[in-house]
Amino acid sequence: MDPYKFAGLLDGEAHIIRNAGGRATEDAIRSLIISHKFLGTLDWFVIHHTNCGMTLVTDDVIGELLEGDLETAVLEEGVWVNPKRESTANTKPGSAVGKAIDWHTFTDLRESVLKDISTIRNHDLVPNHINIFGFIFDVKTGKLTPVN
Repeated sequence: MDPYKFAGLLDGEAHIIRNAGGRATEDAIRSLIISHKFLGTLDWFVIHHTNCGMTLVTDDVIGELLEGDLETAVLEEGVWVNPKRESTANTKPGSAVGKAIDWHTFTDLRESVLKDISTIRNHDLVPNHINIFGFIFDVKTGKLTPVN
């Protein structure tokens, strides 16, 4: 997904912050605040996309997988699993720490965009005059649909 391309932007015309699911996490909001404070950005866009992997998993599943091991999981018949490993000599053991993290998974694209807009808009360090827009990008058609 190339935000510059589908938004018709040239390199450097936007400060793009990307993370898993495109979510308004504390770190993403930190970057937005810095972008406004030091670069003067006034228009912020929350863009989620169709077929997002974050809709295929839950926080509980991620926590369970990480507790099992820290290596790459695989999707088998629509279910994420830790595959059997030949050797675990070069890896750390799994950890329950992942169960305490909010991974910001979601099932409804529109609702996740609206929630993120609200989270950003209501942050104590975000000025009221910032314009925040929400969109869903369709990865098959390239269409950008506004979310209100």
